[in-house]
Amino acid sequence: MIDGEATTGPDADPGDAVPAPQDARDDVRPERGAPLLVPGETCWRIERATRFAVFVDAAGYFAALKRAVLSAERRVLFIGWDFDPRIRLDPLGGGPAEDDRLGAVLERAVEENPRLVVGVLQWDLGMLRALGRGLAPIVLLDRRTPDRLTFTVDTHHPVGGAHHQKIVVIDDCLAFAGGIDVTADRWDTSDHADGNPHRRRPAAGRIEGRLTGPWHDATSMVTGPAARAIAELARERWESGTGERLEPLPESRECWPEAVDPLLTDVDVAISRTRPAHGGTTLVHEVELLWLAAIAAASRSIYVESQYFASRRIAEAIAERLREPDGPDVVVINPWTADGWLSEKAMGTARARVLEIVRDADVHDRFRLYTPVTEQREHIYVHAKVTVVDDRLLRLGSSNVNNRSMGLDTELDLAVEAVEGRPGADRLAATIVGVRDRLLAEHLGCTPEDVAAAIADTGSLVRGIERLRRPTGRSLVPFEPPDLGPADRLLAESELMDPEKTPNQWRRVERFFARRRRAPNRVRS
Repeated sequence: MIDGEATTGPDADPGDAVPAPQDARDDVRPERGAPLLVPGETCWRIERATRFAVFVDAAGYFAALKRAVLSAERRVLFIGWDFDPRIRLDPLGGGPAEDDRLGAVLERAVEENPRLVVGVLQWDLGMLRALGRGLAPIVLLDRRTPDRLTFTVDTHHPVGGAHHQKIVVIDDCLAFAGGIDVTADRWDTSDHADGNPHRRRPAAGRIEGRLTGPWHDATSMVTGPAARAIAELARERWESGTGERLEPLPESRECWPEAVDPLLTDVDVAISRTRPAHGGTTLVHEVELLWLAAIAAASRSIYVESQYFASRRIAEAIAERLREPDGPDVVVINPWTADGWLSEKAMGTARARVLEIVRDADVHDRFRLYTPVTEQREHIYVHAKVTVVDDRLLRLGSSNVNNRSMGLDTELDLAVEAVEGRPGADRLAATIVGVRDRLLAEHLGCTPEDVAAAIADTGSLVRGIERLRRPTGRSLVPFEPPDLGPADRLLAESELMDPEKTPNQWRRVERFFARRRRAPNRVRS
């Protein structure tokens, strides 16, 4: 168990409980191969997924979502940071554009099925962003739609906090969870073609929306007990935000979209959350504890895709590993700049500051921060939140590497782990590495086999990427932050826009996952 602060009271649940420190705890070491995913500590629950898929970039996700909504029988719940009913879901699928818009798809679904109800719960300040894009106020949207299609906002959060989860649940039997918001500017294909005519803002009346830039993102889809657990969380969010209690639906059918090939079948999936202390609920920071545990346990490599790289605590944990002569390579994929001036001032300055911490510790040249570019060298915006540790852990969700995601915003991450000695561990380990190689192949303009060969030949994630990087065309570009002026440095140090809200447990986590007792990796990655 990981040392921490105990939580009690009527709102406490197994996910809230982080045991109080014990004097003997400092000397405890896990057995070889002990799992990182521990219910009540680094995750809320571990549930079986009968099928598990990963969508890289939104084109495939939105198309699958459209099919799932139109096949729904009883209930569809959208729990989101942002939402835009004007977006097209499957522009590559043909048919009239108006019939492909999200709002039209939802209306069609409830009109064709008199038993179906659809609920959309959006963060309240996210709606303000939507108003800036020309979207009608949600109260007007709600009045214009059928009675069984409900739009509402969630105001139940701390001051300055956000509901950042991105969840869609179909009939309690199929769940999407990850980093892709069902909103404007997200749709793209994995080739991120320059000037893709389908990558554009929603139309305003008969006026076609402007073209948008390339966007990299990721989410996941599960069925089975894992989907039902996510459905439970979604219903809790709905009740917290609206006051309406939704009962679970019967476990009556298999609802996997036939056109989607699962990445894995019959696999244990961990659900990790961040939930801020607010309105009588206690702090849950399983996401942060999983980050720290994974960094401490990494043997060969840590691969991260994140919109931000701004958490001092995560940076310090990485820095400690980089100082070791035999520590892991660490590669972070970020966007060139944050989305919007305020985000760049807050997160961009914080990134520059934590990069100083990490690079000062990188005495063995094992750290890189890259940003991807298109064939014509336009920067691709990275919104994905993915982590791959060795051939051991795949984590994908809504949380970024910033302080907000660790304790102020609501977050939801899913993870799978290859635990040595368990049935199917070798196959799962190969799949985890395969996801990383597929992501890098997308960024480097090559094949996953090229990535795997370069890493194997060099014996290093960093050196393998460096062998494949190109000075022209599709590739990864090393990021160099601008010099921080006095005002920027003060903003970064103050953490005014990205405050820490969780107790510092890095030392205890690092001791618990002692590197000297770490099980060796099966694949040198």
